[in-house]
Amino acid sequence: MKNKLAKLRYLPNNFEILENGDHVICAVSGKKIQLEKLAYWNVDLQEAYYSYIEASSRKSLKS
Repeated sequence: MKNKLAKLRYLPNNFEILENGDHVICAVSGKKIQLEKLAYWNVDLQEAYYSYIEASSRKSLKS
């Protein structure tokens, strides 16, 4: 299952795998995020972020 995009449902403290894969794509930078390293996402927007930098940048864009 290498190099396959996963589909996730982002929950407040976790995520649910809807379609198996090994990574998701950052909504801001377009970088690939391995699932075992995924730590930042937005439940309302259902988006993943590569790091706190992208997550913070997205938050400021929405304000």
